[in-house]
Amino acid sequence: MTRSLPDLCFGLYALLVGAAVSMITLPLMAVTPGLVRRRRIARRAARVLFALIGAPLRIEGLQGMYAGPAIVVANHASYLDGMILQGALPPSFGFVIKREITGTPGVHLLLRLIGSEFVERFSHTGRIRDARRLVRRASDGEALAFFPEGTFDPHPGLKPFKLGAFAAASRAGIPVIPVVITGARQMLPAGAWLPRPGRLHVHIGAAIHPGELGELDARALQQLARERILERLDEPDLNGHGEG
Repeated sequence: MTRSLPDLCFGLYALLVGAAVSMITLPLMAVTPGLVRRRRIARRAARVLFALIGAPLRIEGLQGMYAGPAIVVANHASYLDGMILQGALPPSFGFVIKREITGTPGVHLLLRLIGSEFVERFSHTGRIRDARRLVRRASDGEALAFFPEGTFDPHPGLKPFKLGAFAAASRAGIPVIPVVITGARQMLPAGAWLPRPGRLHVHIGAAIHPGELGELDARALQQLARERILERLDEPDLNGHGEG
């Protein structure tokens, strides 16, 4: 797709700002003791970056967000989503990321510094091992953030959800918090390298407690969280029943 000169200039400016913020943030985090402190630095850096490129995060629902151990699930449409959640969520949250990202050294280092968990998508044995580890972390009171679609592509729509996040919440007896990110797909769609000007909005929904509607199992949590996200997401449902 042909880009206008202003869009091209904006994209190059955004890349330069991102590089500058990263060059300051990574060394600072590397010498900062304490996981929560490093997450606070990353959170501030993400907010500063988006503000500098004219897309400050608009966050709705943060003040009323459930404060205890929980699992956040959010839609996934862009490479920006992780950074958006980092800027939006409290520093108590760690991220669950596909293991392939470990092949990108700078990103891998940043994610390790903020205590992210890396999970296998293609090996059945690896998925089982990772699922057990995440259940242990959730049971120990960890707050985790997932993109249950697992990946994204250029086509709008909410993809089928993997069951892992909801299984961890159900077994640990902790709530699921649905989060909706809008604007990221338009700003940096799949396959694009230069961002476009845009607006970013994050809606943090009410927590879904495993026992609030009777005994909710993992699949019931999965379906209810999906419905809550679709209520706020202006994209089609590509699979209303999710998947395992």
